[in-house]
This record gives sequence, structure tokens and C-alpha cells, in this order.
Amino acid sequence: MHANSPLRMDISRHIWETRYRAEGETDIRASWRRVAHAIAQAEGEGSAHWESRFHALLGDFRFLPGGRILAGAGSGRRVTLFNCFVMGTIADDIAHIFDALKEGALTMQQGGGVGYDFSTLRPAGMEAAATGSIASGPVSFMHIWDAMCATLLSTGARRGAMMATLRCDHPDIETFIDAKRDPVVLRHFNLSALVSDAFMAAVANSCDWPLAFPGLTEPRTVPARALWQRLVQAAYDTAEPGVLFIDTINRDNTLRSQEQLAATNPCGEVPLPPYGACDLGSLNLTAFVVSPFAADAHLDLGALADAATLAVRFLDDVIDVSHFPLPAQAREARNKRRIGLGITGLADALVLLGVRYDSDAARQLAAQAMRTLRDAAYRASVALARSKGAFPALDRDAFLVSGFARRLPDDIRAAIATYGIRNSHLLAIAPAGTISLLANNLSSGIEPVFAAEAMRRVLDADGRYREHQVLDNATDRWRRTGHAGLPPALIEARQIAPIEHLRMQAVLQPFVDNAIAKTINVAADTAFADFANLYQQAHALGLKGCTVFRPNPVIGAILREPARESAACCDRSNETG
Repeated sequence: MHANSPLRMDISRHIWETRYRAEGETDIRASWRRVAHAIAQAEGEGSAHWESRFHALLGDFRFLPGGRILAGAGSGRRVTLFNCFVMGTIADDIAHIFDALKEGALTMQQGGGVGYDFSTLRPAGMEAAATGSIASGPVSFMHIWDAMCATLLSTGARRGAMMATLRCDHPDIETFIDAKRDPVVLRHFNLSALVSDAFMAAVANSCDWPLAFPGLTEPRTVPARALWQRLVQAAYDTAEPGVLFIDTINRDNTLRSQEQLAATNPCGEVPLPPYGACDLGSLNLTAFVVSPFAADAHLDLGALADAATLAVRFLDDVIDVSHFPLPAQAREARNKRRIGLGITGLADALVLLGVRYDSDAARQLAAQAMRTLRDAAYRASVALARSKGAFPALDRDAFLVSGFARRLPDDIRAAIATYGIRNSHLLAIAPAGTISLLANNLSSGIEPVFAAEAMRRVLDADGRYREHQVLDNATDRWRRTGHAGLPPALIEARQIAPIEHLRMQAVLQPFVDNAIAKTINVAADTAFADFANLYQQAHALGLKGCTVFRPNPVIGAILREPARESAACCDRSNETG
């Protein structure tokens, strides 16, 4: 590695070498050149101009494209550049179930994670009218998917990831809730219960809750509070399942007139229709901090808006140059042109600005940055629609009355009405875990800094785990400027009250048309009542989903502090970066 490589940390070099380096590349700058050249090919005669601009955007980790883009673009391999997909609806018969399994295998073979809604499968014990056979239930079929994933991606530095969802009124919801209490099963799945507003109202009012399925002649009811308690207790004990507030998701969807969302990608930041895909990238907020650690430190919002404008074009071009595992995925992506531009390094940027993560000032800064990103992204997409055309599925009137579009500034709404818009969705905040490690251990996504110094466990190329000692990016920069100890504004995750995590997510959600991947890490001794309250607060705050991690014996640790063996942190990324 060249002496002045941008990859300052051992773990960053390891991540690059095992996940993103293409044959013949000796430095990450070569990776940036490869990616910029490949994506700019979508621009036709103007490709040389845009290649130069894309290369500048990638330089010094200002913009971090999704891991599949960084690994696959220009590599010569027939792979998808989309991190994740939601697969087609699973029809409730054995032939279609195994067709869906095959589609998932083909998608994962090309590098895409997959999400499925298993709510369409009949519950265990229900008789199939045509054959007289007795159904084994959706969870039993999930085990087949899990085995497929384990077999297909049994070695290497990147593990496959899947999401499974189930409606809260499905008769097998209790089995689903408890499915991961066994520490050796369904390890390739993240689980999320689809929780409706009606169910939350039933919980609040202590009502009975019906569990039903089409054709089930004897539906049963359970006390809503008992079911909710069971769900939250499983999350308390095992970190699974997460919760997706599905009515909030569908209310906010800019395409709610033409699609019903019932699943997300594996990390939850992009709710998608059948065969929908994640086209992701994150702007590194630390790159836009002027005069870090100084009294006049500030965020350059103009530069952030300019970078967002260019990043939208980059991600839109990805749609046109990527391979797709299935024709249905290509049709869906090109018909709606969904992208997901977000931020990473929020916590480190706040440290550089001298602001504590759990303060009102931090939330105001974060919201200001995300509003800037939203407005720049939407204006860029309108401009692209004027030059390249709007996304084919656009119904302007229906789009503009959707929950999210109603919150857009008047000038953007007027521009969409006049010119259309290039992309149906533009914004998502991903975990950005692996790409943030690549960028010299940035704080990932909107998560707080786990610890100034920690031990990080990552997969090696041989499929084994290796531990690296890591230093938080802002702390590293502090010490490189000649200071000792820790930056004054640094606050570690264990010092932050869980409700502050929710408040940060809540101030950003109004500016995000997809969703936000956020794991609320709480201490092992957190009282169950306090833990449960986080989920109810998440619904009340209008969040689209909630995942809370409490250290437990079922899940191992990804991060730990060297001197605190009991400290643990987990996200739901499953190495999808």
C-alpha cells in the first residue's frame, strides 16, 4: 500500500482488499477511477465529463456508493450493482414457493441481499383444499431459504443477508416472533413483524386481536397486549424481531396509488414492492465540516447540496449500467428508478463541530443537513427529468398527494407538476457499516460513536473472523492534530439515553422518502418496561420501523471495547455493505 494512501487504518485496508479491490488495483484511488469510469458510461457522449466529476465526488470518501457498486462496477464480472432486492410475492402453492426460492438463489449469486414477505403462506395446520395436505407454515419454509443462503455463500468475506416479514394478524405470528430464540437457526435472516395502526390501537385499548387467513374457517383471537408483550420480550431476549410500522410506510409512499409495500431490504432502510431494488449511496458528513474542532467549525451546506446533486446523477446512472439477476427486477428498477441517497458519519461530524450527539443542537444540525440533502436531491431529479425524462410509472397528480410529497417545498412541488421527476424515491439512510469502516472507521450512518477505541470483528477472505483494534475517525483526527485524549464533544453510545436515539431518528424521518436503518443499542441491565416503551414511542413519533439491541447470549458481538468484555454492539447489516 502506498505510503500516503487514503486508507489510514489497518482495518480499512483489510476491508478494501477483501471486499472491494479489483484485480490489478494497488490503491483505492484505482478503485475510484474504475467505478467513476464504469458508471459514467450511462452518459453516452458526455461520459468523459461525468467520469471526471464522479471521480472527484468519490475522492477522499466524500461519497460512498453502496458496496455492490464499489465492488462490481467496471470489474468485468457479471454482477448486480444493487445491494438488495425485495423479491416477488410468494404464491401459496409448492411450485411457486420453490420458484421463489430459485429466484432468491439467482439474486444472491450475483451479490444481492433479498427480502420476502411470508404472510402469503397459509398457517401451520391449515388444510390445502386441492390436495388435502396439511400446511407446515411460513416459518418452516424460511428454514429452506436459510439453508440455501448458507450453502450459496458459505465462504468469503461477505455474508448473504435476507429479510423476512410477517403480518401481525397472521395465525403463525407467535411462531415467527419466537423463531430466533434458538441461537443456531435462521442466522441468515433478519426478521421484522409488520405492525399495523389497528394493532397498536388494540394494544393501547386492551382489545382482543383476530388472527386470520383467507380460507381459514376458524380464525382465533388473542389479547393484543399479550401478543405485543410476546413480541417485545423476544426482541429483549434475542434482538429479533424488529418492527415495521407498515401503515406509516404505505401512507408516506410517493407511489402509494400503485403499490402496496409489505417488505424491506435486509437492513430495513428501503421498503420495496415486489422485485424492487436498492440503489444506495451515502454522503460522508465529515467531509463537509469546515474548520473542524475550531470555535468557528461549521457544516458547508452549499457544498453538501452540490455533492447531493451529483450523487443523484451517479445513482441514477447505476440503474442503466447494472446487470439484474432477473428480468422482473430490471423492469421494476427502470420503470420507477428508485434510488436511496443518505448520510453517514453523522456522529463524527458532530464531534468535529463540537456538538454532543444527544443535544438539541445536534438534532437541529442533523435535520438541517437532511433537509438540505432532500431539497438538493429532489431538485436534481427534476432537472434530470427535464433532460432525460421522468420515470415511466409517474402519475404526477397521485405522486404529489402522497404523504411525503405533501411536505416538499412549494417550488419543488410546482417543478414536479410541470416537468415530472426522474426518480420515484431519492433518499434512504443505510447502516453504511462496511463502507464506513473502509473510510477510516467513520461512525456509520446516523449511529452514535460506539467507542473511541474498540475491537471490531470482520470476516476474512477465507470465511473466518478476524479482530481488529479500531480508533474512531474523529478521535483519530483529533490526535493527528497533536491533541491527547478524546475530543471534547465525543460521547460514546453507552452514555446516550435510548430515547435520544429515537429522537435523532425522528427529526430525520420527515426528510427521508424511503426509510432509516437505525439500531438502538441499550445496556444489558435495561429494564424491560423501558425497553418496551421505546417501541411504542417509535410508533408515536411517526417512525417507519424500530430495532433495539440489548446484549444477550443468543447473538454474539460485532464490536467490543478492549477493557470492557461485556460491552457489545450489533446492527442488522449482516455484512451487506
